[in-house]
Amino acid sequence: QAEAAGGFAPPLPTPRTVLRGFAPPTQPWLPGNGGVDLAATTGERVTATADGGGRYAGLLAGRGVVSLSHGDLRTTYEPLRVSVHRGQRVLAGSVIGRLQIAGSHCGPQACLHWGLLRGSSYLDPLALLGLERVRLLPLT
Repeated sequence: QAEAAGGFAPPLPTPRTVLRGFAPPTQPWLPGNGGVDLAATTGERVTATADGGGRYAGLLAGRGVVSLSHGDLRTTYEPLRVSVHRGQRVLAGSVIGRLQIAGSHCGPQACLHWGLLRGSSYLDPLALLGLERVRLLPLT
């Protein structure tokens, strides 16, 4: 896989269609999308975007989820048939699971929900690859 600036690589072979972009909720209890949904195929291998440690690996609300720590950043991947465990060190490009349709909110199409957090703040994971959408705001 190609590595982006900063040492992060995409979790799926590229290019990918973004089915739903980053749209964090304005309040934690409101609807939104705290990551991006990437078009994929059921059973496809999902890889770690960078070296990291497993913060969580298992079922959450009926779907397989992996969360990896990369210093002060944390990436999340779902829904997966998880193949790593909590506390495990993984290298960039290592397979962390296979995509499942069960638990996908993109149905009937399969998609990978890929998230990025710093602390409790959601960030656009496409920024790791230099692909985030920049929005200019007025000065006033």
